[in-house]
Amino acid sequence: MSAKTLKEVCSQLDKIFKIRQAEDFDNVGLLCGNPDREVTGILVTHDALEDVVEEAIERGFNMIVAFHPIIFSGLKSLTGKNYVEKAVLKAIENKIAIYAMHTAFDNDYFGVNYKICEVLGLKNQKILMPKSKNFKKLEVFVPNDHAEQVKNAILEAGAGSIGFYDECSFAVEGTGSFRAKEGANPFLGKINEREVVKENLLSFIFENFRQNDILKSMFAAHPYEEVAYNIIGLENDNQYAGLGRYGDLETEMPLDEFLKFVKNSFNLEIIRYSNTNKKTIKRVGVLGGSGASGIKSAMAVGCDAYLTGDVKYHDFFSGENKLLIADIGHFESEQFVTQQLYEILSENFTNFAIAKTSKKNNPVNYFI
Repeated sequence: MSAKTLKEVCSQLDKIFKIRQAEDFDNVGLLCGNPDREVTGILVTHDALEDVVEEAIERGFNMIVAFHPIIFSGLKSLTGKNYVEKAVLKAIENKIAIYAMHTAFDNDYFGVNYKICEVLGLKNQKILMPKSKNFKKLEVFVPNDHAEQVKNAILEAGAGSIGFYDECSFAVEGTGSFRAKEGANPFLGKINEREVVKENLLSFIFENFRQNDILKSMFAAHPYEEVAYNIIGLENDNQYAGLGRYGDLETEMPLDEFLKFVKNSFNLEIIRYSNTNKKTIKRVGVLGGSGASGIKSAMAVGCDAYLTGDVKYHDFFSGENKLLIADIGHFESEQFVTQQLYEILSENFTNFAIAKTSKKNNPVNYFI
């Protein structure tokens, strides 16, 4: 098996986790590390804290893949004055790379919230807050004998993916015309003479973050000096990417029974929850991490209960007694992430060792 550089590993990770679908505020991808260095092993963790970096050093791993980004905002120096700087400084000094995906995995169809719903056994699952205006359409005019070549290049760059289908496209044959002027270097036709050509109008849908790659591939494969194309913004919601998720319990549960079920499923010591007029629970919404922003969306889709973390005092009122808002804890709602990432990485990388950290990342303790 050939060795892989950090640059090659990150490129593959970027594709697996669709890293560019992360929220704009987030700091994802490679946070530190020499892209040309060979990867000797990956340690998977929830948070890349100093003790995790020390574990990577002890085990001979030179890359850490974390869920949360240890570098988030406001880092202006590296002197080791706080837990963030200590971890990053130690990683750099020991030539250990740190990579994080955070909201890219939150937004992933099979990401954080998929696992929460799986643990709860929810049926008929859907994205709670689909990414809106996430799609565009590309239309490009291509001479008939080059249509397949251009289409394949565009599809290989990631266009034409809709849900669980890919390589989706549409073509219309027609007649195009143009006249090359002085200074042009036309693929077809002569200077100052109108050329009439049988062409295909190819159409593809694509996610916004893929646009640069798609256009680069299109230009490289297209025979014309000047490519005629349109990019059209679409209003369609992306039903396969977005924050949160909701679904239905197999059997409707009395409120008290549901809370006990959640407590046991997540191995919780406490649950903070709102007042509610609900006597039974059937439809449940979830959003791992800090998710008070999803309360209104959960109400809009008819959820009886909403599970998340970091709910503030006033947020509990926003359910208006119509929705059970349950704060199960930030880490607790994301507790399955390390295992998820470990399984995904183990399946995709066989050139080096993949391991889960043995360190406890949860910074919160409870006195009951």
